[in-house]
Amino acid sequence: MSGELGQPQAGPSHAGLDFPNPDRNRAGVPGGVIRRVGSQGRRSWIQKVLEQITDSPLQWVTPSEVVPVAVLAVQRYLLEDEPRDTIPKPPLYCYDVTISDGVYQEKCYLDPSLNFLVYKNILKVGIEMKISRVSCLYNEKRLGQGILCIDNVHCGEALEAISLETPFRNSAHEEVPERPLRGGKSHYLALWNNEDPYGDIWLTNKQPEEHNFNNTKIISLSHLEMTWANRRNFPALLVRILHKSKLRYYGKPDKKMIEPYQTFLEVADSSGTVSVIMWNALCPEWYKSLRVGLVLLLQDYSVKKSYPFRMQPLPVDPQIKLISTMEICLNLRDPPTNIIIIPEKQVKPEWRLPKLNHRFITRSELDDMPENHICDVIGILVFVGRVQRSKKKENREDFWSYRWIHIADGTSEQPFIVELFSTSQPEIFENIYPMTYFVCTQLKVVRNDAQVPKLLYLTTTNESRVFITGHRGQPYTNDTKNANQPSTSQAARRENQSQERDNNKRHQDDDPVSSQCFQTTYTSLSPTKKKRILQGPYAKLIPVPQPETSAQTKGNKPDMSSIFQRRESTSTSTIGKARKTISDRWESQLWREKKFGLIDHLHYSHVYPESIPRKFIFEQRKFLTEQFNSQPAKYIPPEGRPPKLDDFKSARSLGHFEVTILGLNHEIAIDVAFLPMYCPEDLRTSQIDTLLTCMNYSCVYPQDGAGNDRLPGPRALAGDIIKAAMKLDRVHIVGILDICNLGNNKVEVYLHRIYSPTNTS
Repeated sequence: MSGELGQPQAGPSHAGLDFPNPDRNRAGVPGGVIRRVGSQGRRSWIQKVLEQITDSPLQWVTPSEVVPVAVLAVQRYLLEDEPRDTIPKPPLYCYDVTISDGVYQEKCYLDPSLNFLVYKNILKVGIEMKISRVSCLYNEKRLGQGILCIDNVHCGEALEAISLETPFRNSAHEEVPERPLRGGKSHYLALWNNEDPYGDIWLTNKQPEEHNFNNTKIISLSHLEMTWANRRNFPALLVRILHKSKLRYYGKPDKKMIEPYQTFLEVADSSGTVSVIMWNALCPEWYKSLRVGLVLLLQDYSVKKSYPFRMQPLPVDPQIKLISTMEICLNLRDPPTNIIIIPEKQVKPEWRLPKLNHRFITRSELDDMPENHICDVIGILVFVGRVQRSKKKENREDFWSYRWIHIADGTSEQPFIVELFSTSQPEIFENIYPMTYFVCTQLKVVRNDAQVPKLLYLTTTNESRVFITGHRGQPYTNDTKNANQPSTSQAARRENQSQERDNNKRHQDDDPVSSQCFQTTYTSLSPTKKKRILQGPYAKLIPVPQPETSAQTKGNKPDMSSIFQRRESTSTSTIGKARKTISDRWESQLWREKKFGLIDHLHYSHVYPESIPRKFIFEQRKFLTEQFNSQPAKYIPPEGRPPKLDDFKSARSLGHFEVTILGLNHEIAIDVAFLPMYCPEDLRTSQIDTLLTCMNYSCVYPQDGAGNDRLPGPRALAGDIIKAAMKLDRVHIVGILDICNLGNNKVEVYLHRIYSPTNTS
């Protein structure tokens, strides 16, 4: 649990840190020139601080005047080991923070002791910040050069507007591509993960070019497989891209690689399919320009024995040979690979290059798909969850970024439920919203039929690609085999219908379709982290009021002795109207006996506005999209006066429940939130069953006797859930909790699942 955050402590001395070396070639980052500024014009706070530190004999100073500055950018990179380090250290990610005092901008190095402010989303772009202690990292090889370091700060509130027209005090910071202040890396990483390309080094300007094949010797993949071990020079390969993986960043502090990236391409000709590995600096140059379906001419590549533990994706055509004994390596040097994109109009039928064969399925077909089956889906987005992060390994700073989405294709009342991990396409991953025509390829089926209810959803793989705009010309549009499948044709009709809804503004509250389809979870949380823990007996259940309908549940573990309470707030308008509050509550006798003798009672059941699902309004899509995305690395000025989240109606008519969980020894209790899925207008997202099943799967399932027309209202349902909670009085349970860090010292704890163990020994 994270408590209140106090004033950050001053960082350590920088006497032992590496200095930037201006003599490096591409990776070189010269320090800013520290010089005195004349008295002409307005003096800036940044200038005064720099002059103060150059006049001081100390390594750090407290500014004589502390004034607010605006944070314009927070950028991350990997810092290399220092030369004297003999034992490899875990990766140390550093942050450069660009500030503005209204006169100048300055890029500063953030002391690593303050990195936690970024992790907790306290130090972020667009806020006001006061710097109370600074130091300087000098470049000992150049006179008058150094880096301003931030050692102690106080982060304030978000600013309504920030001017971006102030110039950099040091023109070196305006260079393109941007380079980190320290270390030998030539680029910044994405702020919240390592898979997404970020910055100006990632080019998009590679275009097809016609090639004269008269003097080009080409070898087939099957022939190369048989002869590569005895060859020193390899003829050109003429292949089509069948799959493209997301990026892999393998940078380490003790590795002096400038751009340590890797990506896999699965390519094929008429004789077989093979893996191609693109390494290092070729990735920023080519990754964003290569897409599935392109025809490539590869020259000056290398060949090596394939890695035995890597699983290749299934070939698009079962008749094509899967070559798994060798890999093709593309490098900027040793040897320098030559890549040419061949225009489709130059591709000849006699080359017999394989066509793409997508595996589009309908939602109705998904029920019969086996575990781990690979498929493609197409449809309309009806739900978009907030961006979340999960750690790749404990005690490391590397995270996966993912979100949950629902896709409807018109073939079933149920949507596709997709766990969408970042696919190295941030321009799409960060810009999806309901009513968007969406395509996702290479998804894997996850299912468990032994559960009640059955578990069934799709998750992305290493080769998954997503598309939301510009569908014309994409490889799947020419896939004639799948063109007439229901999922493709019905999704296309749904897209046309959604466009008509856009034009006719039928997404307003009086449209019954909008209440069914456009329920999106928006949050301003950026580095959301999730952790699950076990807890003890069940104590009480309480529904709690929110701006809309709300409910909460409190519970403890060894015994299901609980309070269950619900307070429902209703209003005829989103804001500015009086609300009627209804309260339902159940509290067990055990809780009444033990609650005043607790050693500690943790309160984490509050649900913040950014965690409440909101009904989607198309005209506000940009604002809503920003709210549920991760915080950006650079400040983006708002367009006009942005609305507030409370201006948007909640999509959760049942509200949330507060659950109090009592420890096995009856000494510690914790309040957590439980948010079941329920919308009376949408049968696809609503279920009703016993409380135990309801909490087990975070949703309310329809009973067998329930009708197929409409579900009971939220008031009746809340009462039924409270009655069901009473049946769990003194029942021993095991609870799994999700802990979400929303940033800014805001923490929410949700009941993810509870079990009633049959064996308590």
